[in-house]
Amino acid sequence: MTKPTARETFEGEIATYWFENGILVSLSKSPKRTVENLKANVELVKQITNNKPTPLLIYLSNSPVPDKDARKYSTEQLPVIYSAMAMVSKPGLAKFIMNLLFALKKPPIPMKSFIDDKEAMAWLKQYL
Repeated sequence: MTKPTARETFEGEIATYWFENGILVSLSKSPKRTVENLKANVELVKQITNNKPTPLLIYLSNSPVPDKDARKYSTEQLPVIYSAMAMVSKPGLAKFIMNLLFALKKPPIPMKSFIDDKEAMAWLKQYL
């Protein structure tokens, strides 16, 4: 997946964002997630969405495993900025990330992994 050229995009350190049919789309970048860059990303998403939790379709990329503090912060912030999340990736990557973040408890928002982005978009439409 490459970022679109025919619509407004928003650049952050860990992702590029744009809207498609009311759904926020994220093209993940590969730097290691830290509490600092996750905080900056949360602020960026809040600006893009006018502080309203929105469904997210994220195209995952390989990135280093975040430390425990970054994973905890990410888990806490998910329901603040997103209403649901569909992760599109190669088989296994999304499952690995979900297991890493939510090993002991259920995700705080509806989450599902996909290989096909059209299926992911269709699933997210119920959360608009």
